Amino acid sequence: MSVELKLYNTLTREKAEFRPIDPNNVRMYVCGPTVYDYAHIGNARPVIVFDVLYRLLRHVYGADHVTYARNITDVDDKINARALRDHPGLPLNEAIRLVTEKTETQFHEDVKALGCLEPNVEPRATDNIPQMIEIIERLVAKGHAYVAAGEVLFDTKSMSDYGQLSKRPLDEQQAGARITVDAHKKNPGDFVLWKLSSHNEPGWESPWGRGRPGWHIECSAMSGRYLGEVFDIHGGGLDLIFPHHENEIAQSRCAHGTHAMANVWMHNGFVQVEGRKMSKSEGNFVTIHDLLHTDKFGGRPWHGGVLRLAMLKTHYRQPIDWTVEKLHQARDEVFGFLASCDAEIVAGRIAAKRLRGRPVLQDSNFLAALADDLNTPKALSTLFSLREKASSDEGAAEKLLLGLEFLGIVPLRKWSLYDKVHVFDLRVRDQLLGHDESDRLERLRVAMANGNKEREEQLIKEVESWGVRVAIDRKRGRIALEVKADSQNPLASAVDALVEMRLEMLKAKNFAEADKIRDDLSSKGIQLKDGKDPATGERVTTWEVKR
Repeated sequence: MSVELKLYNTLTREKAEFRPIDPNNVRMYVCGPTVYDYAHIGNARPVIVFDVLYRLLRHVYGADHVTYARNITDVDDKINARALRDHPGLPLNEAIRLVTEKTETQFHEDVKALGCLEPNVEPRATDNIPQMIEIIERLVAKGHAYVAAGEVLFDTKSMSDYGQLSKRPLDEQQAGARITVDAHKKNPGDFVLWKLSSHNEPGWESPWGRGRPGWHIECSAMSGRYLGEVFDIHGGGLDLIFPHHENEIAQSRCAHGTHAMANVWMHNGFVQVEGRKMSKSEGNFVTIHDLLHTDKFGGRPWHGGVLRLAMLKTHYRQPIDWTVEKLHQARDEVFGFLASCDAEIVAGRIAAKRLRGRPVLQDSNFLAALADDLNTPKALSTLFSLREKASSDEGAAEKLLLGLEFLGIVPLRKWSLYDKVHVFDLRVRDQLLGHDESDRLERLRVAMANGNKEREEQLIKEVESWGVRVAIDRKRGRIALEVKADSQNPLASAVDALVEMRLEMLKAKNFAEADKIRDDLSSKGIQLKDGKDPATGERVTTWEVKR
């Protein structure tokens, strides 16, 4: 990529050119979920934001030269409480495993539906206890930690520049500390590295007795183990700057004797819901699972691509107000992007180019926007510009879909064209777009009832862009969909594109994939007939709908 990548660094409070420690091994760590319950929409934001950064880093440096680690916290007091509540008759460790495995599986399903790639490494805290103990032993040996009242604590005064990330000097932190509550601490700002466990708490043997790690030490151990003592990028939500990330830095630097833990620190902004801070007491606590599978927010389930677009329309460092209105807008925009061109045909053309090893080019303005500190709103504005040209410009249509794919909104590589041949299957469109034609037709009925001709024409145009004709019986107030009879409907174009792909596979002697296309089409009632061109002797294929 010709443009340089610039990122805003919370540590320096400025945006600067990103220069990896080793361009052949770019390393990023992001704090993952504590798996005691369903992940909420606030948890979704860093997952989506840093997934976009991961995609961009892979594009710039090559997929084989980027390592993305995102942890799973599976030891936590909230997890203990949930395990005791949900499984009171089981031994605690078994109950904890049941809780964390279930919620971890759900988290993975949710973020996959949001279009996120899997990280290269996803360590669990409980699989890295020895590494945590080793770091704590180093800190004690170097005079940066001490044992008091059954706990091992980090001595914040032992680090002269503690507080650089949050810009909160130690004396200011002490001024507001509740000294009487933690009388065993040397300094009010000292924090726990290891604490003793009671009989109803999980625990591991250590030099300081049976216990469990503090929250902050987990990420220092896991990032150090999988990315090294100093790595390139550390990410997470704004709420983690202090104390979590500040304390990670203190532990890692003092244990390893390094100038830094990560060179660049990135933080996404907060998420509120319908103008209020999200909380269960406010009744506006929204989980990813609720959004994807229930009607609790907006009266319907939402498609993952719609949720992702709604999130990316705001720059990652700015706060988001998550509203039903914005989801409706994002849903219509996803539909508008795909309806602006024959999406199936364009996707097939892109797939055919990839199969032939031909390059498929991204829009340079789109990439330049992302390279400027992940400016997704600006990148999306380039896609809106391409949408205006997509119906008549083949190159613009390809760049549009490639941009949507790059952002994870429409997964073209997984969008198997021959699984979408029935372009008039309303269920397929519902799955892809996050809404169905009945929703559009209901809006059309409202427009007709209100005499809104302009809105009526707009809705008819949108529905008919998918290769159907809207038949209106105004006397009876009925609306129906009919397949267009012309030869340019998307069904014919989609099959033609598949036939072309199959011929390319046969030329490449990829007979298994060619047979799969033929069999899939046959299962959908489309019969292929192979023959030879009388003039050239080359293979030609025709098709017909089986009666």
